[in-house]
Amino acid sequence: MAGSDERESLWSALRDRSRVVSTELSGSIPRGLRLAAAYSWRFLAIAAAAGVVIWLVIQLKLLVVPLLIAILVTALLWPFFSWMLRHRVPRWLAIVIAVVTTLAVVSGLLWVVVWQVTREFGRVQARTLDAIAAFRQYLIDGPLHLSAGQIDDLLNQVGTLLQEQASLLWSGALAIGTTLGHVVTGALLAVFILLTLLADGGGIWRWSTRLLPKAARVPVDGAARAGWVTLVNYARTQLLVATIDAIGIGLGALLLGVPLAVPIAVLVFLGAFVPIVGAVLTGAVAVFVALVYNGPLIALWMLIVVLGVQQLEGHVLQPLLMGAAVKVHPLAVVLVVAGGAMIAGIPGALFAVPLAAFVNVVVLYLGSRGWETGDRPPPEDLIWSTVPRRRRTPT
Repeated sequence: MAGSDERESLWSALRDRSRVVSTELSGSIPRGLRLAAAYSWRFLAIAAAAGVVIWLVIQLKLLVVPLLIAILVTALLWPFFSWMLRHRVPRWLAIVIAVVTTLAVVSGLLWVVVWQVTREFGRVQARTLDAIAAFRQYLIDGPLHLSAGQIDDLLNQVGTLLQEQASLLWSGALAIGTTLGHVVTGALLAVFILLTLLADGGGIWRWSTRLLPKAARVPVDGAARAGWVTLVNYARTQLLVATIDAIGIGLGALLLGVPLAVPIAVLVFLGAFVPIVGAVLTGAVAVFVALVYNGPLIALWMLIVVLGVQQLEGHVLQPLLMGAAVKVHPLAVVLVVAGGAMIAGIPGALFAVPLAAFVNVVVLYLGSRGWETGDRPPPEDLIWSTVPRRRRTPT
């Protein structure tokens, strides 16, 4: 007993001494350094968790990308779909109408694109060959003063390089086929997820929230609802902005006599869903086509049209419409698009802004404890909501 009492007293003395030393050390460390250390290890923990999430997303990209596409398409269809539900259209019929209408619009656009490309391909090809010949003559007569032999040698070098890479291209044929198979599988999976979300989004969400602890269900539910409303507003606004861009640039190309005006308009429409970067790239394609087919003067006017439409989007549409819908600063938009493209390529650039807007609203909602203040979006705008059913009167 005496030995155990001595050991306990010794351990107590050591603990007291360690507390004194810890207090002395913490008192000797500047407060700013202590705060920096506290923020640093928390930041490292958050960065590690984010890195694990990004790694999992990359590994499961064949599942994640169709899921995100289905969610974004659902957000695009939701205003029309919810309008039908509010007007007592049966859910199954509303799903059929929404999906069939979407497929009809997409198929119609593709048919018009294919029709115009096949109709004007011969003229564009001939004019392109003439432009190449004119450029070749410019290299000979211009300031570079290249000879025909030098140009031919350069073309032969390019051809030799392509032949050397032929084996690599053929070896990549299997990978290309696999990629096409993945695209088809992903498209079918996205359609299935879309139908599931429209049919039973509420049941899926309620099941998901039941996996959480009871104390976290209400905050998570409110944050996700607020994020979904923001996502719907983003999709609706981006659809409007993309339509205005496509009409403006496509109509300008048509009036200037630039070929393939409809394919250019469709390309601009699709590219507009990647903010800033998509508009620049698709506008450059329109100017290039005008330069090759119509010459420098028409290309200059096409450039003016593209810049005018982009200025309208950047100074009127984006601040008034997208700023209110997304609540993300334009600098943040540029950074998240660039970061998404670096991490996941085109899908990353496409989903970067809606994901950033969703996360921004969720963080603000949780930080302000919106579920305690009653800050909840209207239920009729939510994917998991259902139109109130008529109560059955007792007989």
